[in-house]
Amino acid sequence: MYSDAKPTDFSAARIHETVQQLLSAGVLPGIVQAGHPVLRQLAAPFSGQVSDTELGQLIDLMRSVMHKAPGVGLAAPQLGVPLQLAVLEDQFDVDPDVAAVRGREPLPFFAMLNPSYQPLGGTTVAFYEGCLSLHGLQAAVNRPERVRLDFNAADGSRQQREFSGWQARIVQHETDHVHGILYLDRAELRSISSNAEYSARWAQPDISLARRELGFLPGDSAD
Repeated sequence: MYSDAKPTDFSAARIHETVQQLLSAGVLPGIVQAGHPVLRQLAAPFSGQVSDTELGQLIDLMRSVMHKAPGVGLAAPQLGVPLQLAVLEDQFDVDPDVAAVRGREPLPFFAMLNPSYQPLGGTTVAFYEGCLSLHGLQAAVNRPERVRLDFNAADGSRQQREFSGWQARIVQHETDHVHGILYLDRAELRSISSNAEYSARWAQPDISLARRELGFLPGDSAD
């Protein structure tokens, strides 16, 4: 399920120092872009590298960066912090017809530490995705329609939740980030489009037109 990314020896001191620098900067940090090694390394599992107070402040900072971007998820490596932490929230107003086709429902904010997911059932669905660490691009990704997520909450409790539709897609995308995976690793390469071309040509509720015109997922009915 995950990549061949190898664990890197991220010391607790290095992680703590990086977090302190972010928290003391007084401004929202920029989002790390593809090509930076931190996005390709297996992030360190959270094991108390920062205090509870610092963790709460980091989560708040990540949420602010996500909102400003704007996006529906952000992982700590995207701020240069090699830690298995991500924040997720989807409260955007979406056209009802688009939401129905994509199975998109509001996702209340939550933070997840040390996440992993498992597909539930064999159904997959393909839709276009973007990423805050890959500015200017969109691509279709075929993902499990339902997943079970195991993670630690910020209070340290171990939790298990099930997600479907667009929420499951967000969960998978962000969990992949802390395992050194970018969505393009899972994308249909013939579907890759600039944001401008996507908006002009492929922003329909499903991907059937793009699939036919760009020649990807031939004969697939998972959209």
